[in-house]
Amino acid sequence: MAETIPPITLPPVQDADQERQWLKTTLHHWLNTEFLPELVNEKIADRAAQIYERQRLEGENDLGALVIALVTELQAFDFSQSFYSEFAIANAVSDLILNSLGIDRCCGAG
Repeated sequence: MAETIPPITLPPVQDADQERQWLKTTLHHWLNTEFLPELVNEKIADRAAQIYERQRLEGENDLGALVIALVTELQAFDFSQSFYSEFAIANAVSDLILNSLGIDRCCGAG
């Protein structure tokens, strides 16, 4: 029987602007170091951070739901100038958040 992975609930938002800025900066750095620095990386990071901030302000604290919202909303973003896709970005955001919370990405335990 397969074990279910418990949902990861983020702490309630304290400073949405600070979270957005952190995510934008951290994601932009990750994008530039994962492959090649590209001009579009800043736009990708900015858009993902905007979506994340809005979701958090609307009260979304479930990381899984945040990832789904990112995938859904980033489908409208033009990734033609990038190595990345909406799935790669949503997964990267999830990994960065988990790292910031000290949660092991492999197994969901810290």
